[in-house]
Amino acid sequence: MQPFYKTLLTAACALACAVSTASYGAGAIAVDDEVGDHPDDVGYGIGFGKSRDAAAAEALKACRKDGNKNCALKVRFDGCGAYAASKRYYGVGWGKTVKEAERKAVEACGRSSCEVVVSDCDD
Repeated sequence: MQPFYKTLLTAACALACAVSTASYGAGAIAVDDEVGDHPDDVGYGIGFGKSRDAAAAEALKACRKDGNKNCALKVRFDGCGAYAASKRYYGVGWGKTVKEAERKAVEACGRSSCEVVVSDCDD
């Protein structure tokens, strides 16, 4: 019976290793952006967690940690998320890839002057 226990122990170790290296379940982006800010001047924070709420809390914390005082949650995502802005408009996007999220954020911003400020994925 000892080989069975070794097999079981090996399987348990493999499962534990897979769980410990698994990617986060969700991501979020918080932003401190006001009308008139150039996209390069926008403050932001990115957070990841096992849930969208946990990711949102981390994003707000990261945004404030960088000295931004008016941080607001702008996008929660599973996969990839992005925030694009111009001096007067902003847009958010999400998708399976960072390129898809960025494209959607620029489209949602709706102006040719919109630039991607931040984007990331939860893996």
